Amino acid sequence: MSKRSVGLALSALLLLSLGLVGCAPQEKTPLRVIFAGSLIVPFAAVEDAFEQAHPDVDVLMEGHGSIQVIRHVTELHDLKDVVVTADHALIPAMMYTATDAETGQPYADWHVEFATNRLTLAYTDRSKYAAEINADNWYEVIARPGVRLGLSDPRFDAAGYRGLMALQLAEAHYGDHTIFDDVIYGRFQSPIRVRKEGEQWIIHVPEIVQPKKDAGLIVRGGSVQLIALLESGDVDYAFEYESVSQQHGFRFVPLPDAINMGSEALADHYGRVVVELDFQRFASVKPEFQGEYIKYGVTIPSNAPHPDLAAEFVAFVLGPEGQKVMAADHHPLIQPPRLHRQDCAPEAVRTLCVPIP
Repeated sequence: MSKRSVGLALSALLLLSLGLVGCAPQEKTPLRVIFAGSLIVPFAAVEDAFEQAHPDVDVLMEGHGSIQVIRHVTELHDLKDVVVTADHALIPAMMYTATDAETGQPYADWHVEFATNRLTLAYTDRSKYAAEINADNWYEVIARPGVRLGLSDPRFDAAGYRGLMALQLAEAHYGDHTIFDDVIYGRFQSPIRVRKEGEQWIIHVPEIVQPKKDAGLIVRGGSVQLIALLESGDVDYAFEYESVSQQHGFRFVPLPDAINMGSEALADHYGRVVVELDFQRFASVKPEFQGEYIKYGVTIPSNAPHPDLAAEFVAFVLGPEGQKVMAADHHPLIQPPRLHRQDCAPEAVRTLCVPIP
């Protein structure tokens, strides 16, 4: 071997010992987070902030309607590290009661209420009657011929069944018992009906949710899918959360508190409306959802591939860094976060929450 070759070999050994050459780049740990679509904007910022603090982690975000979020875990058997929904009640209803066939454990046994919102009616300057719609006539405007209303599918998305609830609550608030029928009834091939049982209104959604041709209704799987249709002018109005309307620069009708499900003091009033789904794809739970003050929920599935890292992520969202990101993107928070079944939750989460019995 020549002196030059020996020198190069020694140099290579030195660099290798210093970790500068000869080692494959360290693979990042994937953290799979599946979340309600209305969180897309703030969670993109959360992803960036968490990855900066954890450079060895690759956060893989996936957004859907809230019901579909949980079905990915409990029925499609996708392995996820963190589950976040726009309706916290979906977690006990669909995850506490469903059992992982491989482990025999419920898919979740704790969750945190960490954020809230208000329902609005979003629109743009190009929307029909944009110059005259307001908090007193919005329900009459969206029922007019030629107006295109966007709805998210209540079989998959919390914003979808909350939109139906808002229309029924509007009847009581405005003293007009034709609002729901004017906007909804008769526009679907299989009708969505309302019946009264005691002090409650029961909204029955059929197995198939398909608007009639030229009915003026556009249905999508999640409310986030209506954003592009609003921006393009293919939809005039859509029920969206206030945070989403603000994030995307939409104009919106600020619905009264008796309708928008954003006032905790009116929780009992919202509870007078129930949506029941005649939907056979639910394998393990009766699909019935009661009106409630809007509370977002987060949990870690019992079969999460990286539970310790998932606990760090949830703590990051609940802590000052995550709260700062959420607030910057106009998403209202529940402070302090509220923890259900604290004995089952990770220590990193328990220290940031108040317990709920």
